[in-house]
Amino acid sequence: METTDNHTPTPEELALCIEESAVRAADACEQSPAVLRVDGSVIGTLGNFSASIGKAKSKKTFNVAALTAAAVTNGTVLHYRASFPEGKRGILYIDTEQGRPHCQQVLRRILRLAGLPEERDPDNLVMLTLRKFPPDMRMAIVDHAIGAIPHLGLVIIDGIRDLLYDINSPKEATDIISRFMQWTDDRQIHIHTILHQNKNDENARGHIGTELNNKAETVMQIEVDKEERSISVVEAIHIRDREFEPFAFRINSETLPELVEPYQPRKRGAGRPAKGPFDPARDIPEDVHRAALDAVFAEGSIGSYREYQERLKKGYELQGVKFGGNHATKVAAFLREQQMVIREGNAYRLNPDLRI
Repeated sequence: METTDNHTPTPEELALCIEESAVRAADACEQSPAVLRVDGSVIGTLGNFSASIGKAKSKKTFNVAALTAAAVTNGTVLHYRASFPEGKRGILYIDTEQGRPHCQQVLRRILRLAGLPEERDPDNLVMLTLRKFPPDMRMAIVDHAIGAIPHLGLVIIDGIRDLLYDINSPKEATDIISRFMQWTDDRQIHIHTILHQNKNDENARGHIGTELNNKAETVMQIEVDKEERSISVVEAIHIRDREFEPFAFRINSETLPELVEPYQPRKRGAGRPAKGPFDPARDIPEDVHRAALDAVFAEGSIGSYREYQERLKKGYELQGVKFGGNHATKVAAFLREQQMVIREGNAYRLNPDLRI
């Protein structure tokens, strides 16, 4: 029985909840089917949820595209192996951050990884882009879609942060994870979500990251190899089953993730790693870039590079990131390279549709 925040359950309703929740020795309780594996390790079962975390540019979405492609055909992609039972082959992929063109690229990438025609939608995959909606509307859409799509077995949510107004709100984090537990239990599905890591450590961001670490069946980290920046490494940092051996992939000439084999995992050294030169992609989270740019371009286009640099410094400082002229130059170059900011003659304008 479901209750809402503004409803106090009656004694009769509480008695029904207790009856539904009782566990008895004589009951025939089936084990949750394992539906996602990395090699021989179970990373996902029906009735549970998992997560991928990583810093900016670690190729998190490429990694999840491979996992989704394995589920589309109930096959193997990279080291991901899917085995959803009949009646649970439906997949819902939700992107909360990107526009329609980017999501279409991800969809076509999934289809190519699955060996399917990239111009034809598969019968068992629905992709939604919820960028234009506020967090409460996104949650309502997700809730409705999970209840409406037949034969649903897997839900991908890229990313969970955009289902919240405040990433550091304990109440919002608890509410979101409670909904995850309700959805997965009621529908007997598996949810896999994506969350960024803090820029200065390996912890998942905010209170929602803490809740994910505490409640998720598996949390995988996607990290750029320190010695070879074109390689991304996948490893389990929390897993209920036995740990799998880390594996690595790179993006090939067809913009598809492909395995790097053999790959020898690096041993982590003691102490805090030395910090390299300032890197806007590594040192500033994606949501900070977006929030800062909203402030930078609050009054529209900017007519000169000098004014643009000054606006950058002020906009990022509003987000708690303070830097001088040299770093402003690096940030400006990074934003232009990623096409977040477009130069037209001597003027600069925001391009809101492309991903950092």
